[in-house]
Amino acid sequence: MKPDLNGRTAIVTGGSKGYGAGIAEVLKERGAKVWITGRDETSLSAMAKQLGVRCVRAEVTSPEDWDRLFEEVLGEAKSLDILVNNAGAGGRIAPVSEMSDKDICDGISVNLTGALLGCRRAAKVMRTQRSGTIINISSVCQRQAWPGWSVYSAAKAGLGQFSNCLYTELREYGVRVTTVMPSWGATHFLEAAHLGERDAEEDGKCTQPRELGDLVASICELPPHRGMQDVTLLPLIQQIEPL
Repeated sequence: MKPDLNGRTAIVTGGSKGYGAGIAEVLKERGAKVWITGRDETSLSAMAKQLGVRCVRAEVTSPEDWDRLFEEVLGEAKSLDILVNNAGAGGRIAPVSEMSDKDICDGISVNLTGALLGCRRAAKVMRTQRSGTIINISSVCQRQAWPGWSVYSAAKAGLGQFSNCLYTELREYGVRVTTVMPSWGATHFLEAAHLGERDAEEDGKCTQPRELGDLVASICELPPHRGMQDVTLLPLIQQIEPL
């Protein structure tokens, strides 16, 4: 495919594996100069080398880390065209009555507050340059309800409504904000949340990291006068039984 993001600068959080790595890989192939972030220096550096992108070890819940990231990116690239807030975690998936206060605060912090911190900094830059695309990776949990997923779902629902409001703030400056809501993906999410894992055949029918990357890149490649408010991506193998 012809590179359509030549000259664009992109940040992808949570880029050391899973969806983040797939998104960064496709953006790089489409011509963007990409920075990825993550908490683990070893896995982050290894993925950056594999993909041929830059990396900055950063925790999304840390304002200081966000400042350091933006200082490096803007110091070299002078602009920021794309921010993909992908970092997140299942945390503890359990009935809220069985969770600790720390479980709740951690879940909101990594899945909501971290993205808001990044958006605040990106909005300031993009508003000034009067262009840019912010993509917040939410979850189908933003709209559906399952037992044990209340805190995670609350964070993702908050991220979706924040994105809607941010769109209204930035639209007149030519800045686009999109919420992407994927469901089952071929990532390490279930294992990290201690929910087991799918078999290989089932996993192969879930959304692959590069497939989400293709969707994100397509949103970024829309003509500058057009935007996409939100999109839900479901693998046909998953049966959704909403509340």
